[in-house]
Amino acid sequence: MDDYEKEIADLEVQIEQLVEAEGDAKTIAELSMQLEILKAIYARSLDLLERGKKDSDLRFGLRMQGYGDWTLDNVYAFVYERAVELEPQQHGAFVGGIKTTDFALLLNS
Repeated sequence: MDDYEKEIADLEVQIEQLVEAEGDAKTIAELSMQLEILKAIYARSLDLLERGKKDSDLRFGLRMQGYGDWTLDNVYAFVYERAVELEPQQHGAFVGGIKTTDFALLLNS
């Protein structure tokens, strides 16, 4: 389990505990939105990481943009930073934007 999976799992546990304790609904909703965003960023990072294993242009693009070697941490940093730059929208649209953004295209632009 990598650090990102652990962070997601820890947040899931925290949400479950709040739900079981009938915690503050607003806090549960905010943490649930955060969890959904982290899951989307992680999934897209893994997808891009796999694509880059077969595509030297992607690996080169990551280095050229200052993120260093082709590692999960560096790819995640790139995806995270690009996701934050997406147009601020309602939560569902934001997560959808993360899921549909072509991060490989952004890497080589």
